[in-house]
Amino acid sequence: MLGAALVAGLAGCASDPVADQYRNGDNKGYIGSDGMRVEEIKPADRSKPVAFAGTLENGKKFRSADIAGDVAVVNFWYAACGPCRVEAKDLESVWQKFDGKGVSFVGVNTYDQPGTAQSFNEKYGVTYPSIIDVNTGDAKYAFAEVTSIQATPTTLVLDKQGRVAARVIGPIGSASILETLVQDALNEK
Repeated sequence: MLGAALVAGLAGCASDPVADQYRNGDNKGYIGSDGMRVEEIKPADRSKPVAFAGTLENGKKFRSADIAGDVAVVNFWYAACGPCRVEAKDLESVWQKFDGKGVSFVGVNTYDQPGTAQSFNEKYGVTYPSIIDVNTGDAKYAFAEVTSIQATPTTLVLDKQGRVAARVIGPIGSASILETLVQDALNEK
């Protein structure tokens, strides 16, 4: 009986199977890349500002003009993506650290409908909004001219002018990596 109680108790603590697949290197449930790659772009080498828009998971409209002048973090993700689940906590912690300090966060959900995105947010504690891009691809397409979105997840840091200042292909690895990229963009004159 003690063994059955222990098994039942451990089942309640079981980790997320999709996240576990990613951690184990199974490459199931997400679009893979060759691992995390971080690229910072010097101000002189940045392309034009990216204007993007869409409908958020709550049905409200979003336009990049709404966050003009802020450093912005744009994270491309979807709910069944193992690395997206793993990095959600780190993204949220960086969002909380910079909230109200001239930094905006917006996700771009490339595969899910609003209900699925909202369930993900509740389960993983994500509080920043996401554009639901599955039906149009407009937000992802807006970035295609200046940077490719080769893998999911991909996280972009936009400077105060709306230009891509940094790109992380794959999961962000740790909150400190993203914090550094955001702070670097904030410190620019």
